[in-house]
Formats: sequence, structure tokens, C-alpha cells
Amino acid sequence: MVTGTEVLEGRVRDENGAAIAADLTARGVRVAGTVMVDDAIASITGAVRDALSAGVQLVVVTGGLGPTHDDRTMEAVADACSVPLQEDPGALALIRDAMSGVSVRASDATRDVAARKQALIPAGAISLPPPGTAPGAVLEDPGGVVVVLPGPPWECIASWHSAVGTAPIRALLGSGGAAAPIILRLAGVVESEFIEALDDPRWHNDSLEVGVCAKPGELEVVIRPDNAGARALEAHLDDRFPGAIFSRDGSGVEEVLGRALSARVETLVTAESCTGGIIGARITSVSGASAWYSGGVVSYDNAVKQRALGVPMEILTAHGAVSAECAAAMAEGVRGRLGATWGLSVTGIAGPGGGTPQKPVGLVYVGIAGPSGTETRELRLHGDRERVRQRAATLALHLLREAITG
Repeated sequence: MVTGTEVLEGRVRDENGAAIAADLTARGVRVAGTVMVDDAIASITGAVRDALSAGVQLVVVTGGLGPTHDDRTMEAVADACSVPLQEDPGALALIRDAMSGVSVRASDATRDVAARKQALIPAGAISLPPPGTAPGAVLEDPGGVVVVLPGPPWECIASWHSAVGTAPIRALLGSGGAAAPIILRLAGVVESEFIEALDDPRWHNDSLEVGVCAKPGELEVVIRPDNAGARALEAHLDDRFPGAIFSRDGSGVEEVLGRALSARVETLVTAESCTGGIIGARITSVSGASAWYSGGVVSYDNAVKQRALGVPMEILTAHGAVSAECAAAMAEGVRGRLGATWGLSVTGIAGPGGGTPQKPVGLVYVGIAGPSGTETRELRLHGDRERVRQRAATLALHLLREAITG
């Protein structure tokens, strides 16, 4: 459950619900749903009560734990579970310690009021160490277990990791007896092809649940439970789409790519134009990427393509920045100048303007320079500017993965 009027109205994008749901799914827990409610205490109380009365065994609530007047989640959860709020001395000490390191123009009295408000947790609950200044809590209710987490995403995830180490959550996760589902990622397969591949009674029965989610350039397939039928379906997909399954544990293409490069003791550098650093950002989101990713150049302007990458003016004049020739020169230039095994480049027209009949919006070229030479690929992508950019980044990473792994 995600609380906050700013999230409900779309002013702040929810990151917490997706992150907690993904972690629970990986632990074999079936997520019944994600609910968004405003800051009103009645809304939060009602949503928690509804979930518990519906038989939900674990209710995770995020947001509304700060010191301001509209941070009332703890009060709402206590009300929903019919217990009073009480000040937790241990939590208060941690909050005061955290607040002492924050420079604010507030009186000691005001700071003390804020600390004491955040130290109020439902009676009988386990307080969680505050990653920031707001502690979370784990409360056992006759209807289930309620976990309350702070709203800022990094605080929420850190607090969640503390929560799963508590006895109530360990017991709940251990008692479920559920195994993590099989999560497959396929490249180059569209939903219609996948639906056709499942047009067989073997894959439609009560003992097998198959979910599919289309992502830019990929399909994510979740199969549960992990049994003989699920493995038979995985083998069937292997036969139907040879080489399309690039991940069998839910890992993204950047993680798979990183493992391949690490195994070969090779390095990568990037040169991005229309994607503006998206590829570099995705790569550096992988822990340990510095072992195989040296860096990159965002060469949006032609002058940067020339100065930083050494793209010849002759190519830009004769073929333009959006061309196979430019993509090749960018990949070769960044590889040579930064000294890596592989150079990956992307240049294109993301729109909505800038297209011509000869070079329409969505035209993208990918260049890959490696030990055996340089190759380019032309892509014709559809959608708005952000979709073209994201899809170009994903497909470029897959083309590189295929070039490296063969």
C-alpha cells in the first residue's frame, strides 16, 4: 500500500510499490495487489482494515512517517489494528542521533516535538532502525502482519531489508512454503508470437500459471510454480524461439552483459547521441560494473562527435549524424580513444521533430566495434520520444550481447 496525496495525484512517481512487490515475488510470495491512498487517516485505516479482513497475510504500507501534520500512517495503522500508539525509547534515541547530524533552523523544542512524533509506533510493534529520521515498524495483528515503511525510496528499501530480518516476517515467509517463480526474459519476441507459442492445452491448466509482460524490446515471462510443467514450458520456449531467452533468473540485459564481459575479461565503452546517457546509466546501475565498463561519451552535438570521438567531417557532411557510417565511426572512436575491448554507439532521431521523409523519426543506428571489426544495425522504432530512446538503448545492449556471446 502506497500512501501520499502527491503520489495518488501523479506529482511523485511511485517507486516503492514496485520495488517491494518485485522483492516479494522473488521470495515466492504472491502479491495480491498494490493500493494507493491519500494522506487522510480514514483512507489509510480503511485500506489496512480491508486488506486484513480480506485475508491478506502481509500488508506493507509505505509513506507518511515524517514529522509533519499529514504524516499519520502510524496512527492509522494503530487504529486499524485497534492498538494505541506508544513512544519507543530506542527509536527516539536513534531519531535524535540522526537529527543531530542534520543542520536545520529550528529550535530545540521544535526538534524534540518532531523526534517524539516519529518515535510513536503501535503498541506491541517492532521498531525498525531509521535509515533517515523516520523508523518503520512491524506489527502482528490477528488478521496478519503489517509492515510500515518510510516513503523516500532509499529509506523504504533499507527499512524493508531490516523488516525481513524480524521474526514475524521470517516466520511468514518461511511458513508459505512457496518457491520463487521462474522468471524468463526473451529478446526479439513480440506478444503475438508468444501467444501463438502457448496455443496448446498443455500450458493452460490449474497447476500452471503463466504471466507475460511486454517491455521495450523484450518480453518478461513469469511461470509459477517451479515444477515439471514449468520446466517443460521453458524447454518449449527454447525450441520455439532459439536463442531468445537471454535470462533465466530475472536479470536484466545489462547484468547478463556484465557477466559475459567479466568472464571474458573484456571491457566496454559507449558513445551515445539520441539516448543521451541512458545506456551508461543502465550499465552503471549494476553493482561492480566498473570492472568491465570504463565510461562513455554523450556526443549529442556534431562538434562533440568530431572532437571527442574523432568522427570525420567528411562522414557528417556526406552521410549525416544519423547514419550507419557515423555510428561506425562513433563506436570505433570511443573504443580507440578510451582503450576498451568493445565500443558501442547509438545515433538516431527520437522526435517528435527532426525527421524527414528520408530519415523519419524513429530511425536509429547502432554501431559495435570489437576485436573482429565493426558492424552496424539500422532500427526503425515507433512511439513517442521517450519510448524511442528507451527501446534504442535496450536493443543496442542486446545487439552487443549477441555480438559478444555469438
